Amino acid sequence: MINVLFADDHEMVRIGVTAYLSAQPDIHVIAEADDGVPAVELALQLRPDIILMDLVMKEMDGIEATRKIIEQWPEAKIIIVTSFLDDEKVYPALEAGATSYMLKTSKASEIAKAIRATYCGQSILEPEVTGKIMNRMRNKPEAMLHDQLTEREGEILQLIAKGKTNQEIADELYIALKTVKVHVSNILGKLEVHDRTQAVIYAFKNNLVE
Repeated sequence: MINVLFADDHEMVRIGVTAYLSAQPDIHVIAEADDGVPAVELALQLRPDIILMDLVMKEMDGIEATRKIIEQWPEAKIIIVTSFLDDEKVYPALEAGATSYMLKTSKASEIAKAIRATYCGQSILEPEVTGKIMNRMRNKPEAMLHDQLTEREGEILQLIAKGKTNQEIADELYIALKTVKVHVSNILGKLEVHDRTQAVIYAFKNNLVE
């Protein structure tokens, strides 16, 4: 039996979907929530096999609820069931940890199939969602190591490239010498280089020095 928690702020949607799912021999809706706050509480308390999560809810939306559940229970399997296909909903929901993404225009039988498939470890995405992800991957520029640097780390890398010592950097930026050393260590790690000289070479090679 697949135990399901259903979170949606529309009562009629919950009634309709729950009625269909409850008629399935292998699916049992053990709890319902009308907002993200109780959804998080019930998810962590009941540990259902599957969580059906609406995205737009009043107090806490489905993206934040998904994020909070995954933070405390990484193994949770969450299926987004929503009317929205816009980028600011799709990507954050998947990045928050949702396993599958379905539309409310889907037939109840399709949602039931998604529940079974997700329970078995598959990720079920609407064709439109899959298309969006593929387009984003094709259009996304190749990530560079220096993209990981914080603004402060980039500033310190500039000073290193200008030949400044750690003490000189500390004096110029009005920060502790110990803090500079931590930043330098982080810079070397993020750029995957072993010393300051290699960091400077990387900086010039990638046009990071003004």
